[in-house]
Amino acid sequence: MGISRATTDKVKDRADIEDVVNDYVPLKKKGQNLWACCPFHNEKSPSFSVSPAKQIYKCFGCGKAGDPIQFVMDIEGVGFNEAIRHLAKKYGIEVEEDQEQTPEAVQAYNERESLYIVLNYAKDFFAQNLSKEEGRAIGLSYFKERGFNQDVIEKFDLGYALDGWSHLHEAAKSAGHSDEILLKAGLILQKEGDPKRMYDRFRGRVIFTIHNLGGKPIAFGARILTQDKKQPKYINSPETEVYHKSDVLYGIFQAKKSIREKDNCYLVEGYTDVISMHLSGIENVVASSGTSLTENQIKLIKRFSDNITVLYDGDAAGIKASLRGIDMILEGGLNVKAVVFPNGEDPDSYARKVGSQEFQDYLEKNAQDFISFKIGLHANEAANDPIKQANLIKDVVQSLSKIPDPIIRTVYIKKSAALLELDEEIIQTELNKIYLKGKKDEFFKDKRETQETPFEDLLPVKEVTSYVNILELQEREMLRLLVNYGFEMVSDDLHVCQYLLQETDELKFETPVYQKILDIYKDALSNNLLPQPEYFLKHDDLEVKKEVINLITRKYELSTLWESRFQIFTHNEADDLAKTVYDSILHLKKKVIKKMMEEAKLKIKEAEQEKLDENMMSERISIYMELKQYQVEIDKQLGIVISF
Repeated sequence: MGISRATTDKVKDRADIEDVVNDYVPLKKKGQNLWACCPFHNEKSPSFSVSPAKQIYKCFGCGKAGDPIQFVMDIEGVGFNEAIRHLAKKYGIEVEEDQEQTPEAVQAYNERESLYIVLNYAKDFFAQNLSKEEGRAIGLSYFKERGFNQDVIEKFDLGYALDGWSHLHEAAKSAGHSDEILLKAGLILQKEGDPKRMYDRFRGRVIFTIHNLGGKPIAFGARILTQDKKQPKYINSPETEVYHKSDVLYGIFQAKKSIREKDNCYLVEGYTDVISMHLSGIENVVASSGTSLTENQIKLIKRFSDNITVLYDGDAAGIKASLRGIDMILEGGLNVKAVVFPNGEDPDSYARKVGSQEFQDYLEKNAQDFISFKIGLHANEAANDPIKQANLIKDVVQSLSKIPDPIIRTVYIKKSAALLELDEEIIQTELNKIYLKGKKDEFFKDKRETQETPFEDLLPVKEVTSYVNILELQEREMLRLLVNYGFEMVSDDLHVCQYLLQETDELKFETPVYQKILDIYKDALSNNLLPQPEYFLKHDDLEVKKEVINLITRKYELSTLWESRFQIFTHNEADDLAKTVYDSILHLKKKVIKKMMEEAKLKIKEAEQEKLDENMMSERISIYMELKQYQVEIDKQLGIVISF
């Protein structure tokens, strides 16, 4: 079902870009804007800018840009309607449905929404089972044995799947949910050889609900409580349209606020580890849910903090097997620490054993930076074995090479050299070898890709095409002035937009999106509206909205301290709009004429090759010479002495 225009307008009015982005990324003020490392790509220095004044965001690294609604669409991977619902919930706005929707639009919306609806139904069903006789005797008693109170059971939507073939299936069917959507959600299975027979995926197990960042149930993990060696201890929901396990961390919804506040994320392995730590007063914790840590999971943590502390069970063999995750975290630009529990203990068992305060103290006292942790882990076995010592050094250097920040890397080089009792130069030399090999591999990869390029793609491009990009840049510059300053006065009775549009009335932009913005601008003027940047940011065309954001944002701003404190006065294009706009028009006309001259030259060459009559040749030469004269005149006005 669609959402009414009134609801959309209310969300647009209420949603604040700083408030929305801060739910995902910690922002820091610099100048007039707020900055952070981009949540959409890996980077070591902030290029993600948020403008509270303009209510927009823009990444100068990957190019992502938009308003609060677009940000939710980008970061949650949802459509427009779902983003509106997300923001409406955040700001307590009642969602009004638009009844005038086509059957096709309703079906498209329900395709994804129905998955969320049935998964939420299943979550409630499993939770209600805890109050039934079997659920109390088995599921609830298991949770109570682990010290889980009612608050934490509700906080994490814990539940129980009754021991039977079709309890959920029958209940869901009675509630109006179809077999098709139950299958797509991974809640039921089809019997092999008899696809008409369906049965529950989860049976006789305690249920752990997996949520997305917005708190919606998207999958389930289920643990068996009997000693049945024929069945796996845990089974999980399959991948679906709304659940991709490599993109999800258990507990991230409950942890994201605390991770931002504490500026640190604890990473554990299992569901119960997360819940026990919450009971111990530590909420900034997530789990990889038994799977190997992925790049997307690391990016998810980085949205909220640059610091991560990995908690390891007291099992040396298991620790060494999972060390690859540390290198991935380093490569993702996060600062890594590690804590190892006593032998035979994990976060869940140790928290229940020692109590909240002692558990918190243990984490604080035993957190080591990754270098101390890695070297300490192998130090004893490598002490009297030169080969193992050499392998340890290589392993440490390999980890150091993953650190993108050169300053942090240098600090760790010094610390590694001290702990390994080596000269820093030796470590640096080994690092250089790794970097040189990386460059060499990259070179040969590029070479192979070039060799695979079709021969015709390697032929020289016609000279005229080089001017297309130059012309596009000049069109962009004129449009930038129009959008940013069109409402300003260039003289006592003339707006910038009037002057620009009069001087370029006969020109048609080659770049489609620029022409589209220009047409929208002219339409607004024809309706007696002088548009400012905000006018375009409310436009429904996402391409227009994104391009306008690119036109009105700048990566660097001159500090006001230059003038206020140091009395150093700098030139600003807005100080002399008449000259700025005049020069821009001349440059645009120059590029258009240059392109026309190149086309005229090609026509002259064609005439020579086709041996056209003298009149035709003379006409084409005259056109070229006339264009050349225009170019010379423009060059004079721009102060260019020599014209090319």
